Amino acid sequence: MIHSKLIVAASDSTSGSATTSSNASLPQAMAGLADRNANLFRRLGLPLGDPAAWIRLPDGQNIGIVRDLEMDRTRAAGRLDKVHCPADFPPATGTASGDRETASAQSVARFLQLQSIDHVVVDRAFPLIYAWYLGEAGIAISYDDELGVLDRRVKTDQEIDSLRKAQAVTEVVMRQMCETIATADVGSEGRLMLDGQPLTSERVRTMAAEAFMKLEYSMSHGAIAATLPHSADCHHRGSGDLYTGHPIIVDLFPRDEATRYNGDCTRTVVHGTPSENVQAMHAAVVASKEAAESVLFPGRTGEEVQLAVEAVLVNRGYPISRGELTDAPSIQHGTGHGIGLEVHEPILLDHGGGEMLAGEVFTVEPGLYGRQDGGVRVEDMLVVTSDGPVNLNQLQMGLDWNPN
Repeated sequence: MIHSKLIVAASDSTSGSATTSSNASLPQAMAGLADRNANLFRRLGLPLGDPAAWIRLPDGQNIGIVRDLEMDRTRAAGRLDKVHCPADFPPATGTASGDRETASAQSVARFLQLQSIDHVVVDRAFPLIYAWYLGEAGIAISYDDELGVLDRRVKTDQEIDSLRKAQAVTEVVMRQMCETIATADVGSEGRLMLDGQPLTSERVRTMAAEAFMKLEYSMSHGAIAATLPHSADCHHRGSGDLYTGHPIIVDLFPRDEATRYNGDCTRTVVHGTPSENVQAMHAAVVASKEAAESVLFPGRTGEEVQLAVEAVLVNRGYPISRGELTDAPSIQHGTGHGIGLEVHEPILLDHGGGEMLAGEVFTVEPGLYGRQDGGVRVEDMLVVTSDGPVNLNQLQMGLDWNPN
């Protein structure tokens, strides 16, 4: 028989989450797989691949419940006041499940019962299985859409250093890929050749993945190496042969496996001489990027950044075409996004983007795309400070990547 005793507390109707002030004294909980859940990873300090949970008690203690084999490593990470395993809190009746995730959820519910806790605040990634067993134990949950998000938006100095390192490594591989494209041989019909074989989007991505692997970075989210006709779509990964004279968008966003922080950089390279249209597109994109960065201050909004970009590009004759591919170059996407333990983090630099905070890190990546000329995008990573944005990139932004 299917039944549920899941108890969900009322939420604030204006924000969609439980009111922050009413949650201040309530215990908090996160759970799941820390190697996939950035919020949980940040609390535990380890990318655990087995089910785990974090609980903050009303007195401020941080409690971890992890697999018994991971207890010593979790203690050594130094993020928690106490570390337990599911066997420490078996169900009050019956025996613990032989399934690890179920046993973990049962133990979280039992731990909270033993603490006389009947209401807990959870984050946006809280798994249903844990919510189910809390409900079975009569423990209500409230959802807070800022829990685990707001504190990750504002980066510590150490986190900024990790992002700076990740971006520097990304730039090393970006330079390699762009210079490889720029110096390739030219075969029949203008097809680019490398070591006697066609240079394709797929080969560029494979070379980038191999280069990152040697540096202990991963491309788990893939990469983009796209030219006509695919680059008319701003997020197409690219496929097939690359050609001289056409703009090629290279977008790399690897993860540092040591710190779990991400790089994210885009450059556009043209083998040979770009057309006048492509040069004009590139100049407009760079100008719009500068306009975006002039707004990147605490207290300004992500929407203001987007409007600054659109003002430059529209003034130069490029229309807005969100959600629709066009023949002539057009604006297809927002200006950027937060970045950290995940490639895409709140908030967006786009329409509806909220107030920016000192210490946030964003990508700024305006672009233009069309079927006739292809696409042009340039992307850097910047830190918001009261003195103005700090650019974590050093790499040149031009179309010409031939070092000779």
